[in-house]
Amino acid sequence: MKALVYSGPGKFELETRPQPALQGPGDAVVKISKTTICGTDLHILKGDVPSCEPGRILGHEGVGVVHEVGEGVSTLQAGDRVLVSCISSCGQCEYCRRAMYSHCKTGGWILGNRIDGTQAEYVRIPHAQTSLYRIPDGLDEAALVMLSDILPTGFECGVLNGRVEPGSTVAIVGSGPIGLAALLTAQFYTPAQIIMIDMDANRLECAKRFGATACIDPLAGDAVEAVMKLTDGVGVDCAMEAVGVPATFELCQQIVAPGGVIANIGVHGVPASLFLDKLWDRNVSITTRLVDTVSTPMLLKTVRAGRIDPNRLITHRFAFDDMPKAYETFSQAASTQALKVIVEM
Repeated sequence: MKALVYSGPGKFELETRPQPALQGPGDAVVKISKTTICGTDLHILKGDVPSCEPGRILGHEGVGVVHEVGEGVSTLQAGDRVLVSCISSCGQCEYCRRAMYSHCKTGGWILGNRIDGTQAEYVRIPHAQTSLYRIPDGLDEAALVMLSDILPTGFECGVLNGRVEPGSTVAIVGSGPIGLAALLTAQFYTPAQIIMIDMDANRLECAKRFGATACIDPLAGDAVEAVMKLTDGVGVDCAMEAVGVPATFELCQQIVAPGGVIANIGVHGVPASLFLDKLWDRNVSITTRLVDTVSTPMLLKTVRAGRIDPNRLITHRFAFDDMPKAYETFSQAASTQALKVIVEM
């Protein structure tokens, strides 16, 4: 089968690999029909994720058709159309019982990280019964790829951890796919303001179309001053960090209001400063999280009901043989205006 393989920092190759086989009774093998590229894949290529070793097939998002199931899988069968969750969960360990599936003792974020992932024609899925979701008839597969990772990530790590509620003020630092997913799902709770901060004019235009009440370009002026002006000098109730670099996390500390929450979403590869001398008396909470995908069933229902349209996040489509071009397009978003790319098998 064809597969996109990580070859070390800054390098990947399209290779021919053997089709994966079942390794346990709870496994399934899925024939991938559509996948995508995540910002986390770019972090892997930068060397920010040492748990992902050279030789690994990348990718943790996708939809496909069940090809084969292990003898312990009773809720799925060959031919079922399924959504692949970016998080694999056994459903039984201490962390799964606490709905912290990302810390599952035999799962978590393993696809495209510690085991081969979805940027291939076939993928083996451990714990298939609790890590695959049957796709309802009539739903667009490309749209559902957005439910593998970015929509639950934006919702859980940003909106839920950030305690967004009716009438609250929200700032999302970073208008990439994750930031825009947080913007779309924050609107479930009708906050009074959703302020998007980014240096990419195209992404800020997208944010306006997606429902942002204000957009700030730090290159056009002082972002902190602009947020304070919009919030009567108070700051925001929730500041979401959706980039993963020190400067954006530090900006969140400057714009959060007393009693507010800094909800980190981004993947950080280097340390960032924590200004405790400024925050120690402000009743501020700082949250971190790896997506648990506990919200995936709810998001599926929301998409099925037409309350949210993930297709709005898709800007480019590629055939699998054009995977290197897809990576180039996604990694150069400032010039290509890419949000999410869909790769079709």
